[in-house]
Amino acid sequence: MNDFRRQWDDVRDDALRAFDAVGRSGWYILGSRVREFEQALGASWGLAHAVGVASGLDAIELVLRAAGMRPGDRVLTTPLSAFATTLAIVRAGGIPVFCDTTETGLIDLDEARATLRAMPGIRYFVPVHLYGFPLDSAGLRSLIDEFDLICIEDCAQSIGAEEGGIATGLQGVAAVTSFYPTKNLGAMGDGGAVLTADPSLAERIRCLRDYGQTAKYKHSEIGLNSRLDEVHAALLSGAFLPRLAGWTERRREIAVRYLRHWKSEKVRPVAPEGWGSSGWRPCWHLFPVRVSAREKASLMAWLRGEGIGTGEHYPILIPNQEAMRTVSNSCFGSLERAERLSAEELSLPIHPYLMDEEVDQVLAAIERWEQGMRVPVGE
Repeated sequence: MNDFRRQWDDVRDDALRAFDAVGRSGWYILGSRVREFEQALGASWGLAHAVGVASGLDAIELVLRAAGMRPGDRVLTTPLSAFATTLAIVRAGGIPVFCDTTETGLIDLDEARATLRAMPGIRYFVPVHLYGFPLDSAGLRSLIDEFDLICIEDCAQSIGAEEGGIATGLQGVAAVTSFYPTKNLGAMGDGGAVLTADPSLAERIRCLRDYGQTAKYKHSEIGLNSRLDEVHAALLSGAFLPRLAGWTERRREIAVRYLRHWKSEKVRPVAPEGWGSSGWRPCWHLFPVRVSAREKASLMAWLRGEGIGTGEHYPILIPNQEAMRTVSNSCFGSLERAERLSAEELSLPIHPYLMDEEVDQVLAAIERWEQGMRVPVGE
């Protein structure tokens, strides 16, 4: 699913220079490398303020707290995402409210509107640009304005994605992202960031990420230890961020190759109609496909036998997780589309170091599986 060895061969020299620079500086926490990376990341995203934190999970929690969410406040969000999206809401004291998704896994904005009308008083909204697919920016803006929502966009999978010429993360009060290694802009460990146009929100998050300090040993509120470290900031700014645009274009090339050469009828890509339109530009964090739930295990085993990795994103909906039995949460209406997608989805390899011939191998392996060949090549 990812090839970090090929990535290392590419970034090694820049990464070692970045690491050496931090070591020579003698400053390892919240120094100049973090500030430089924050400035570069904000400039690349089109947002004035970026705050490096320890993870994407912390990023969501910190924005909710900084934006004034109180314990017991309800937060509308998606049932189909990494558990961290909801865990951040719970850790901040919120009550998650789930509504259904579209067939492509994005939170259904019409369902969100119905939920907000049926449950007045919800002020916080955490949508996810899942798989690197951007939500409809005009529809999201309309929803925010109609219900006066404080919207935190989870962009952990969507850095570089655009819809209608607008990048994800520009409609809400803040965009949050993760630098987990598998992300499109990943570090060599955990990390995350909050991006916003609001200077006061950014300043409060800087305080909260550092034990709630406004000055050394002066704690104005209860904060966290959630700081992006100097090493990862240096690696990101020196080795990874300069390559992001190229990596994103390569992901798009691979996705187009999959889609244009797709022949299988049993296995269907999860891509909306009009995927080739100029206005819809996903960053393809994942390449999700659908296969019937009863045949998914067979396909995954077949591909594994051919040396092809797959993933499941995400086989258990968040409200169905055992951990959710212990916290207050609610679902509005049926989650039928999300349930069906979670049962049928699997992800195929898509990363910047995947070669064209490897994409073709994946396509050919799926065709052989569909034709009933059950003996992997070479056996």
